[in-house]
Amino acid sequence: MARRVLSAVRYLERGTSWARGTAPKKLLHSSASCGGGGEQLFVHRDSDWNNPDVPFEFTADNLRRVDTIVSNYPEAHKAAAVIPVLDLAQRQHGWLPISAMNKVAKLLGMAKMRVYEVATFYTMFNRSPVGRYHVQVCTTTPCMLCDSTGILDTIRSKLGIEVGETAKDGLFSLVEVECLGACVNAPMVQINDDYYEDLKSKDMEYILDELAAGRRPKPGPYSSRHAAEPITGLTTLTEPPKGPGFGVRADL
Repeated sequence: MARRVLSAVRYLERGTSWARGTAPKKLLHSSASCGGGGEQLFVHRDSDWNNPDVPFEFTADNLRRVDTIVSNYPEAHKAAAVIPVLDLAQRQHGWLPISAMNKVAKLLGMAKMRVYEVATFYTMFNRSPVGRYHVQVCTTTPCMLCDSTGILDTIRSKLGIEVGETAKDGLFSLVEVECLGACVNAPMVQINDDYYEDLKSKDMEYILDELAAGRRPKPGPYSSRHAAEPITGLTTLTEPPKGPGFGVRADL
């Protein structure tokens, strides 16, 4: 296996058509690998707006939510709640400052470094501010083959920002991400908690216009299908089941 990997690397280093850019290729931006919200390092660098002395406290309602989350785990394993509690902190604050990570570590009885490891590993956590609408464009292979590059170009042109940037009015942030698990409905985009699938450029423009106007556009597929059935229509299960047991004889 190691020999095959090394051969592949050498093949690319010699300058294949893909490496020279004469074949379609995935855009490789640093923002996605760093967790969104603009270019950032995996290591933390104190700033005026993100340092351990900037106050962060959960609201009373969210503290009750923390207690409910933690109660799902045995007392000796409260650290297992770190991902949902970090997510709650991010939803409250809009992004995840280091002071929020420290608060989560204290509540769960964890070493701060263990919390930092989680927050820097999962790209769902934004360690710098993002816009009100966090636009995440999937450009992994299925989406790329269905023209996610065109969708990305539409967003860049419409918003006037590049991948890894936030609009000056703070309304939109744009990042490129890896597979979001809706491959059969490619190309797709996640905006905050909503999935938008089977997209064309006109669909993307409509979605952005609706968000800019303060409305929530319909999530899901932007095609004739309801979920993930074949785009040309069903080829199986085209009629209702035949009676109890789906037609299986009762005496068998």
